[in-house]
Amino acid sequence: MERVLLIRYGEISLKGRNRRQFENRLHENIVSALSALDKNARDRVSRSHGRFYVAGLQTAQLETQAIDVLSRVPGIVAISPGFAVDSDLEAIKKAAISAVKLAMEDLSQPVTFKVDTRRADKSFPLTSPEVNQELGAAILRNVPGIGVDVHNPSIHLTVEIRPGRTYIYRGQVPGPGGLPVGTSGRGILLLSGGIDSPAAGYLAMKRGVAVDALHFWSYPITGVRARDKVVDICKVLRKYSPDLRLLVAPFTKIQTEIMDKCPEKYRVIIMRRMMMRVASSICRDVGGLAIFTGDNLGQVASQTLESLRVIGSVSEYPVLRPLLCFDKVETVRLAQQIGTYDISILPYEDCCSVFVPKHPVTKPRLDAAEEAEEFLDVDALVEECATNTEVFDLG
Repeated sequence: MERVLLIRYGEISLKGRNRRQFENRLHENIVSALSALDKNARDRVSRSHGRFYVAGLQTAQLETQAIDVLSRVPGIVAISPGFAVDSDLEAIKKAAISAVKLAMEDLSQPVTFKVDTRRADKSFPLTSPEVNQELGAAILRNVPGIGVDVHNPSIHLTVEIRPGRTYIYRGQVPGPGGLPVGTSGRGILLLSGGIDSPAAGYLAMKRGVAVDALHFWSYPITGVRARDKVVDICKVLRKYSPDLRLLVAPFTKIQTEIMDKCPEKYRVIIMRRMMMRVASSICRDVGGLAIFTGDNLGQVASQTLESLRVIGSVSEYPVLRPLLCFDKVETVRLAQQIGTYDISILPYEDCCSVFVPKHPVTKPRLDAAEEAEEFLDVDALVEECATNTEVFDLG
């Protein structure tokens, strides 16, 4: 009897002829996620009939750690702990009893169970209902204080009889679902220190996008703690995409030029247009296909439809806004779920929050923004900022 984790995926199964490509990518992402726990992770992961299996987990502690890591891998719908045994009735009975006893450790009395058998191997001598009866009787004989409830059991034991091997598992831990990171190309995430942009980045990853996070740092207008806050956010996001990189762009010169030379009410609009230009340049350099932001329609002056149109007009790439129609409660809930919220609310301001004028324009005109930018050497400023952008070591 061997400990095993059964991994389910959902949307990938609908991909038709491209399905193998998505499965291969998810396989690699699972191995990558587990490699921090086990140097032999690649040897422990296998695939069969729309499932992935992680075998050879020797201890309950290692199993718990593996479930925690896998529950953050986009593309995974659920993880179920269990056992793998030879397709022999007596071996299946022993594994079923062990699985129920393990599950009972986390439950209070009274405990009920249900057995649900799926016989993929039609050569197995018993039918699914007959296996249910045999296992149910064995559990009742060997596990004191347990009863049967086929409608609402506290332990739902699933048995999958496959050629040569049978898998017995109980319950499930949900994963993010969606698509494996890397199957939808690469994108640039404009990452501030706030609540919204990390949540937007997570949603991009969940749709299969490999993300490079771009942070505009205006030192000394904003301090080292503001940058370190973004570093900590990226470390959380890397739990969902281990290859995520943080790019830090020096924005002080651009910000100073805008403050000195541009009309106050258009400062934020022009600042964001400059950010879009720099992001487009970097997106081109890294082979990206889109720019992602944490914009939310109407949340602030720079996120009205008029503002989004004027800001986005300078981008060479599609500007995608996963949170566009979220309300703040939904965004906060998502940030709490993914683990970035407590970092985002730390009181260290980014370059955007210290730059807001008293009366920002809410319905900017494109011609007015372009006229205000005539006082800037736009191309030189963008080139200098993009050239001096550095990949920050996240450790």
